[in-house]
Amino acid sequence: MSEQELKGWNHLPPLPLQTSPLFQWPPRPLAALKWWLSGWFLISEKLIIAGIALISFYWLQPPLEQSRHLALDWILPMYLRNLVLMGGVAGLLHVYFYSFTAQGKRLKYDPRPLMKNGRQFTLGGQIRDNMFWTMTSGVFFWTAYEVLMFWAMANGYAPMITWAAHPFSFIALFWLIPIWESFYFYWIHRLLHMPFFYKHVHSVHHRNINVGPWSGMSMHPVEHVIFLGSVLIHWVVAAHPVHILYHLQFNALTAATTHTGFEGLLMKDRNRLNLGTFHHQMHHRYFECNYGSLEVPWDRVFGSFHDGTVQADAEIKKRRKRIMGG
Repeated sequence: MSEQELKGWNHLPPLPLQTSPLFQWPPRPLAALKWWLSGWFLISEKLIIAGIALISFYWLQPPLEQSRHLALDWILPMYLRNLVLMGGVAGLLHVYFYSFTAQGKRLKYDPRPLMKNGRQFTLGGQIRDNMFWTMTSGVFFWTAYEVLMFWAMANGYAPMITWAAHPFSFIALFWLIPIWESFYFYWIHRLLHMPFFYKHVHSVHHRNINVGPWSGMSMHPVEHVIFLGSVLIHWVVAAHPVHILYHLQFNALTAATTHTGFEGLLMKDRNRLNLGTFHHQMHHRYFECNYGSLEVPWDRVFGSFHDGTVQADAEIKKRRKRIMGG
């Protein structure tokens, strides 16, 4: 029996999975540069979301001075924009991959279909449940954090930079925000897997053993507050308003793309846009592994890294038994 058949996956990326060379010792500068370039160019989630953030700021964002006082005339347009963005990204991915099955099962990790019914789901089915939590609680708290940060910047409570005065920092933040998010995500994810938080909060997200685009932001409201709270770093680390948009759009929209369930978008039989990560797909199947992402190697450091191999699978099963007291 092959490794792929043994694990019950429809598609596997090259194994074993590797963490990014950014934090490896001894340093590998060329490998780190190659990894960085592959994460941004030619077509990538990060580059697309940076473009969305710039468009949002210059054409769809009320002037900052308007944010000094809380009022619906500037908050409501932001909320509607986020509804459209979330619905557009998650909705289009779902329609393409699952409604039209335009790619069939090519590059799909889990061979099983999404669950149509299930008593564990709030509205009786996986997709309805995921859409409900995403478009109600998810978009609400996404917008709430934007409102908080723009209000803080407009009133001088949060430090700001400009392109003219800080061009290096302005550009560097687009690269650093995803790394900070990876660092932050591991630790809040470990917190959410503590028994109390898992039972009362994180279990809503883990109803999705097999994930789809709507699964990424399908969370309990408390988890939305914690997950999106990484943007609060900008009360300390100075940023431009466009970075606030990018930070929160990156959190929310990549939650949809990384939970697509497919490794990427095929065009002319080539993967032209990386989407779902096998690293996190395994977390949804095995639960007690791969709490973070491949950018920051916390899982490897703390023994929760599943690299996709049979050997790692056996180790993770032992770890699960220990955690569950088996």
